[in-house]
Amino acid sequence: DVQLVESGGGSVQTGGSLRLACSASGPIYSRYCLGWFRQAPGREREGVASIETDGTTNYADAVKGRFSISEDHAKYTLYLQMSSLEPGDTAMYYCATEPGTCGPPGWWKLPSLYNSWGQGTQVTVS
Repeated sequence: DVQLVESGGGSVQTGGSLRLACSASGPIYSRYCLGWFRQAPGREREGVASIETDGTTNYADAVKGRFSISEDHAKYTLYLQMSSLEPGDTAMYYCATEPGTCGPPGWWKLPSLYNSWGQGTQVTVS
């Protein structure tokens, strides 16, 4: 399985920015779906953004215009640039990957789609 390690979380004030990174190791697939998820205490894990091999991106409505997902294939690293952060963005953030595509529209948000997960990095906005 692919191993994923997130980094870049921390505590910021409202309106601040953070960039999360997710480093991958292990089997590298020619096609893949990469996703960022978050989970706040007492809430279900929710999809934040995804990116596919062809560069197609998806974003949750709550983060559109504020977050940007990208990848550096040469470094096997996924990024999430987060700007204009709000207290509602406070959560543990996870990266995940699945060989193949992100599936039909909307499927990218489903945690069950992904078979490899990182351990998470905490983001706190106050």
